[in-house]
Amino acid sequence: MGFKTFIKSKKILSLLAVLMLSGTHLVMAQDAAAPATGDAADAAKTAMWMGAGYYVLLFLLACVVIAIIGKILKVYDLTRQIQGKSELNWNGLMACICLVFLLAGLYGSYWEFTVQGTESLPEAASLHGVKIDEMFNVTTGITMVVFFITQILLFTFLFRYRHSSKRRAHYLPHNNTIEKVWTIAPAIVLTVLVVFGFFTWQEITNSADAKGEPASINIGVTGHQFKWELRYPGKDNKLGAIDYRLVTADNKLGIDYKDKRSFDDLQADTMYLPVNKSIRLNIMAQDVIHSVYMPHFRVQLNAVPGLPTFFKFTPTITTADMRNRLNQPDFEYLLYCNKICGGIHYNMKMIVRVVSVEEYQQWLSRQKPYLTDALKKDLKMASADQQKSITPNRLALNN
Repeated sequence: MGFKTFIKSKKILSLLAVLMLSGTHLVMAQDAAAPATGDAADAAKTAMWMGAGYYVLLFLLACVVIAIIGKILKVYDLTRQIQGKSELNWNGLMACICLVFLLAGLYGSYWEFTVQGTESLPEAASLHGVKIDEMFNVTTGITMVVFFITQILLFTFLFRYRHSSKRRAHYLPHNNTIEKVWTIAPAIVLTVLVVFGFFTWQEITNSADAKGEPASINIGVTGHQFKWELRYPGKDNKLGAIDYRLVTADNKLGIDYKDKRSFDDLQADTMYLPVNKSIRLNIMAQDVIHSVYMPHFRVQLNAVPGLPTFFKFTPTITTADMRNRLNQPDFEYLLYCNKICGGIHYNMKMIVRVVSVEEYQQWLSRQKPYLTDALKKDLKMASADQQKSITPNRLALNN
């Protein structure tokens, strides 16, 4: 029976949940570098435990200290009662604890804003990112105002109107005015936020080019465990078709060369984007669900196997400009995977460079075609080329 009680204990289950979460944190937050040895390995282990186990132990220690203090107060109260003195004023004690909790919470909120707040992303580097930030700031502002008002009132009322034998609480079973206020006011605020967000999101996710506007630059982004594959259009500015059944060691994306648009497609190891030009990402996945995530551009969309997705955006700040604004000479935009797609998920990232239109054209001219000699041989295209090159020689010999 004691073992069953131990297993069913909510405190034990909560502790196990905390330990499981900390274990998950340790597994998913491994260092991407190669395994270190000696002092480097010891430093890595220390940093790992400081990141999770250290705070778990602090939490458990705080729980033990609180429990000990509670037992001491209980013993003190029983001692007073045995001595014939008045029992401890538990209502006043709890009221004071509520006031201390309020002050500690306010300080914690201040610390979050001043310390964690400085770690937020810099200004959005895309047109739609500005609107995303506006939505976030408005929602956060409203939420913070409501949070501080409600929490201050809650704990202040708990302290001010703690139980006292000199007064009786007034029981209010129902009040239509109060019900209307706390129902209608949040409904209005949430409706405004939802409608504003709906139209903004509809505009952002519209991947079709409007009539009269320049065509977007199509870039193919395909995710697989654990890498991103890029494909740029050639001179025709169009990407060829893809068929998963055509994937081979040389044709990693399964490009269908029955589609004439495929012959001039280019491959790249770094994503280059021209500033102030519309970009349309054609997103695919080959194995599990990945997620294209470029936080500085406020871009995120899932890459789903068998279901092409699209995201259209316009970068507005070049990499060089962002380096100057942040005073970070080595700053780079990055493309991450925002889904836990496997053991090396943390290392699935790619550099993104935003450059001028001239630099983009120069870079594009240096990229190699996806249709390599090995792929030509695999697709049995080499024989036709050889025939063309051999025929003139035979004619020359006959002459």
